[in-house]
Amino acid sequence: MSKLLLDSDVLIDLLRGRPATREFLLAATRESVPCCSAISVAEVHAGMRPDESEATTALLDGLVILPVTRAIAELAGSFKRRDRGRTLELADCLIAATAALEGATLATGNLRDYPMPEITLLRARRER
Repeated sequence: MSKLLLDSDVLIDLLRGRPATREFLLAATRESVPCCSAISVAEVHAGMRPDESEATTALLDGLVILPVTRAIAELAGSFKRRDRGRTLELADCLIAATAALEGATLATGNLRDYPMPEITLLRARRER
């Protein structure tokens, strides 16, 4: 079974109860294992509202959490270094490197944050 790496924005949309994101994930995870990077765990916790603690724990408990390894950190550094002209965030580079090295498809609502040709992206439906 393939891996679907959920970007932090997708996890936050789920926690905020966005129906389009829920529908997207129900369909997308029928044939893939939902995962997230340890970086996304930190990002979700950083923006967590006081009343979201229980839901956040439940959501993260249902995912495979992928650690940041040395190989991931090195590849992320090369992504950041290669695209110096852009404003790529290091956290996004780490998430992209995780997707690349884990062979996972990255589900995100922020496609432009991930210009790396080494990864496969899946646009997560987002409500505005």
